[in-house]
Amino acid sequence: MGILTGMNEWFSYVDLAVLIGYLVITTVIGHYMSGKQSTISDFFAGGKSLPWWAVCGSIIATEISGVTFIGVPGGVLAASGNFTYMLWGIGSIMGRVVVGMVFVKVFYEDEIYSPYDYMGRRIKPELKKLATVFFTIGSILGQSVRVLVAAIPLRVVTGLGFEECILIIGLFAIAWTLMGGMRTVIWTDVMQFGLFAVGGLVTLLWITNSIDEGWSALWEVARDGGKTKMWNGEFGLSQQFQFTFWVAIIAVPFQNLTAFGVDQLNAQRMFCCRNASDAKKAIIWSSLGQALTYLMLLVGAALFAFYYMNPPEGDVAAKLAFKSGGELTTLAQGGTPVKPDMVFPIWIVTELPQGLKGLILAGVFAAAISSLDSILAALSQTTISLLYHPENNPSLNQTVLVKKSRQWVVIWGVLLTGFTFLMSYVQSSLKINVLPLAFGMTSYTMGPLLGMFLCALIGKGCFRGILIGAIISFLMTMFLRMDVWILFEKAGMNIQWLANLPSYYLSESGDVKMSIASHWMWPVGTILTFFGGQIGARVKGD
Repeated sequence: MGILTGMNEWFSYVDLAVLIGYLVITTVIGHYMSGKQSTISDFFAGGKSLPWWAVCGSIIATEISGVTFIGVPGGVLAASGNFTYMLWGIGSIMGRVVVGMVFVKVFYEDEIYSPYDYMGRRIKPELKKLATVFFTIGSILGQSVRVLVAAIPLRVVTGLGFEECILIIGLFAIAWTLMGGMRTVIWTDVMQFGLFAVGGLVTLLWITNSIDEGWSALWEVARDGGKTKMWNGEFGLSQQFQFTFWVAIIAVPFQNLTAFGVDQLNAQRMFCCRNASDAKKAIIWSSLGQALTYLMLLVGAALFAFYYMNPPEGDVAAKLAFKSGGELTTLAQGGTPVKPDMVFPIWIVTELPQGLKGLILAGVFAAAISSLDSILAALSQTTISLLYHPENNPSLNQTVLVKKSRQWVVIWGVLLTGFTFLMSYVQSSLKINVLPLAFGMTSYTMGPLLGMFLCALIGKGCFRGILIGAIISFLMTMFLRMDVWILFEKAGMNIQWLANLPSYYLSESGDVKMSIASHWMWPVGTILTFFGGQIGARVKGD
């Protein structure tokens, strides 16, 4: 079977042909829709001529990505997993409405290409540089998780190593971005959005039809297993209380205000609309993406019921590895998956017919590419803006700027692909599911970015105070999370002493764990950065 090793008995040449065919068709359509690329406005903002519904679909596709398609079902299947993640939709919708009603208006007042241009004009040019640095760091941390998640099913079906899978995704993402800038990015995103929805619905219907008594039996098994719980009104600072109502209304709005209004990954899409009214509709209507999240929660519950009622055997059982107390068992006997994020990809390749499994896996694969090409366009834009300030120099040679923009796409593509290798190492060491890892990575920079933007929005803030607040926030997050400590431990450093601090504890397995969840750094980081700027302004007498 050539390159098809490992699980090649479940993934045929037909599936491989469908996967490759989908990528080729998407590439051709992306090229056809790319249009002219003679100016950086064409390359980075699609000439500000794209319909709002396409931009809306692109926002949803980028938000959903492979992390949601694979990670959300995995989260339901994990120990104590359920539907409470849906509570975060409350904070997500709140954030989008505020962005649409307030942020979009100020972005369309001047000829700018990013929120960081706006910050530099309102406060100080140095703030634009600082915001760009924080955006870049956040992009590298967050997007590497998305690439990592797409490498999981690709590795499952081909038997290739993570390194080869990550490299393939990186090469496609660079090619798509170079081909047509944001026009290609947005139109290929729209295709991924459609395939996501079809893939989720097909999975849910397939499992429902494969179970005796259909949906009612499926729901009953999932409910009895505690998987359909939707409400959690408890309050706590630890990771145990991550998906609760209080986190949804206190912490999550801060994250979504940044993600959709300040982070260039999504903000860049708003600049592609014809006017502020269209951009407002695109961002607010993207709230419908929560329906896809709920669909994937249902897929997680369906997978739980399927394997509860049909315990896997042989190679499938070995690959899924449902265990309890270290012993191989089944879901019906109280077992939980050792690697929840692997369950859905394995179900796809073992249960769906030839061709269909290739199509759905193509969607997961293409989703990672679309997420990565989106961030490559955003990173290239912010780099060009930082180095050449085209928004202030309309006389600059546009052909040269587009050429340099393409060069930076390649540079950032190589760097992001390389960093994903390190993220793979951290994820395996932390033994954490991809969904909490993805959100955890955002806690480093999203709070400070929102604090910077709020200072710019009111037109008042001392740059030195903003800088100090942002650095304190970043260092607090680094201290609270285990990412850096894990690397120190692997280098030979003893980190057990951390368990003596109130922000950590020693687990039953002897590993040091966080006692304060990093999602609280979204509001804390915002407050530290914003008030750092305001206090600094008062001291200076501004």
